Amino acid sequence: SGIMGRKSSSLVVTLAVLFVAMTAICVTLIVLIKNLQHLYSSKPSDPEPTAPPQNQPYLIGVGRADCTGPAADVPLMGYANTQQKAAGIHTRLYSRAFIIDDGSRRVVFVTADVGMISQRVRLEVLQALQQKYGDVYRQDNVVLSGTHTHCGPGGYFQYTLFMISSGGFIKTSIQPLVDGIVKSIDRAHQNMRPGRIYRNRGELDHSSINRSPHSYLNNPEDERLRYKDNTDNQVLKQSWSIYSSFRRNHWFAVHAVSMNYTNRLVSSDNMGYASYLLEQDKNPGELPGQGGFVAAFSSSNLGDVSPNTRGPVCMNTGLPCDYLNSSCPVGGTKMCAAFGPGDDMFESTRIIGQNIYRKAKELYATAVDEVTGSVQSAHQWVNMTDVSVQINDTHTVRTCKPALGHSFAAGTTDGGGDLNFTQGAVEGDPFWDGIVGVLLGKPSNETKECHHPKPILFNTGEMNTPLPQLIMLKMDTEVVIAGLSNVYTHYITTYEEYQVQRYEGASTIYGPHTLSAYLQKYRGLARAIAQDQVSELPVGPEPPFFTESLVSLLPAAPVDRKPANTSFGEVLQQVYPIYRQVGLTCGVPQGSELRDKTFVTVEILDNKTETWEVVHTDASWETRFHWLKGSNQQSNATIQWFIPPSAPSGSYRIRHFGHYKALKGLRPIISPYEGSSNVFRVASSFYY
Repeated sequence: SGIMGRKSSSLVVTLAVLFVAMTAICVTLIVLIKNLQHLYSSKPSDPEPTAPPQNQPYLIGVGRADCTGPAADVPLMGYANTQQKAAGIHTRLYSRAFIIDDGSRRVVFVTADVGMISQRVRLEVLQALQQKYGDVYRQDNVVLSGTHTHCGPGGYFQYTLFMISSGGFIKTSIQPLVDGIVKSIDRAHQNMRPGRIYRNRGELDHSSINRSPHSYLNNPEDERLRYKDNTDNQVLKQSWSIYSSFRRNHWFAVHAVSMNYTNRLVSSDNMGYASYLLEQDKNPGELPGQGGFVAAFSSSNLGDVSPNTRGPVCMNTGLPCDYLNSSCPVGGTKMCAAFGPGDDMFESTRIIGQNIYRKAKELYATAVDEVTGSVQSAHQWVNMTDVSVQINDTHTVRTCKPALGHSFAAGTTDGGGDLNFTQGAVEGDPFWDGIVGVLLGKPSNETKECHHPKPILFNTGEMNTPLPQLIMLKMDTEVVIAGLSNVYTHYITTYEEYQVQRYEGASTIYGPHTLSAYLQKYRGLARAIAQDQVSELPVGPEPPFFTESLVSLLPAAPVDRKPANTSFGEVLQQVYPIYRQVGLTCGVPQGSELRDKTFVTVEILDNKTETWEVVHTDASWETRFHWLKGSNQQSNATIQWFIPPSAPSGSYRIRHFGHYKALKGLRPIISPYEGSSNVFRVASSFYY
């Protein structure tokens, strides 16, 4: 019994020690869990105001929608190269909408992955919004802006000059764009809730250059001394805090032309890639285009700003181009091209987009300056062909009827013209003047004198389409230029830059005093807002909405054919155990049947559930979908997956989805199809 007593006493002591130890462990775990909960519930990178907000929150809505158009045989908009037709997808295109409401007024700002917003697109969007929401969204509170990618489908203009270079008016091109913009606004409207806006500003170097420095140097020295560089390197960021979650919009001045004029894949280019990176970062585990975090990168004052930071060289010699007119001794302007920082256009797009993304993320983490005040907007239609500008007390000048100069046809170092035009031309060419004069009519002496020193090539005539519009938040002194908004009005140079007549000056269509006219009109709009006199502004001449004479030069999609004894979606070249390419029989990806969907998926096998999980789509940076028109109306598709180092080891397959067109009797029938590669493995070593 003594032994048993000692054992019992020892057991009690042991149990007591274990109880104390377990209690300590539990307390430690509870504290640790609480700390972890605090760590994950608070986001150190999310900007927080230094003091409790004293102002009422706005009502804010954010939405995103796919606006990708036809991926085959449609001319891409931007380089005016009729041979540059879509033949696949590099990245999908999106529209991102932001609504802000102060309780009595609201504005909508949309940035879309498109070359520019055309008047036609805006009119169709406004019509659709009117049908859905009545007078909630109107011409005076809706701003649509394009990122200026030069690799989106064209055909969404209703005026001749743009229709010529983009195959006319293409319904299958404009419809996805309009639908995507409207859908992004719908989603923003449905998601509106109280929130706050924070802003920040910083500079991004080594991501842009001035492609016409010779023109810039013609500006007065005292003006140039106001700036440290010949381009605007500032990035302006707005963070929209909605119930502790954040959305962002950024403005940066750079052309989205990292993907050059040889590219034939639909692509959102550098600005779209910046959005892609930020959204993937903030929506972990989500596919591109999905997730609640929306990040938009909008165009700003990008007129002469290029991402091709290595500058222009003659491609046939490697020597610098002529400084004044950007041409080469052999090959002229076509041989003079600027290149980005990467080894090819895909790498350059990645580098520039990544630079923009990193700066935006940095600004996001340090944004504490809250935006406050009322929301106000002003809008006015203006006939820009006849604006009188008071330069000083004694001097009045006027704008001109629109016309494009000879240097317009020369193109830029981002994409030169095919003919023997050069930048900096202040004299005409009798040969080209004669040919174009027969087609478009010769300019009058009055028009020639008004545009001096521009030699007129395209006398585009009596167009009165520009729509000066000012949308501003009456809350601070921050001014943002949202470029390529609502209508495309070509370039706007200073009076001094106009005299040099490089591409930008030749594309300033209302003459040497275009900038002064715009400034005068914008001052009037700003004054009306400041003095609460917006309702007294004259509406101005409304633009037409053409219902006839919208000719499409693009033939209808043909009936799709396939080789005998095969089926659509059948794999032509199978994968190896570790491989990056697969070819398939396919239809023409020209219709809109796969809007909001995908042509491509990369899928990994979940061994536990024996199910396939989609890890990439054709919106992913890592995939490329190439379409190749074959003979006898037979098309092939090649799908590339560039396997990232972060890809988990495992079993994968690549799938392709599409539609083909066939005739049933005399009636065209559109049918879906799909194809899949064999299963292949991705491993960290070939010796798996």
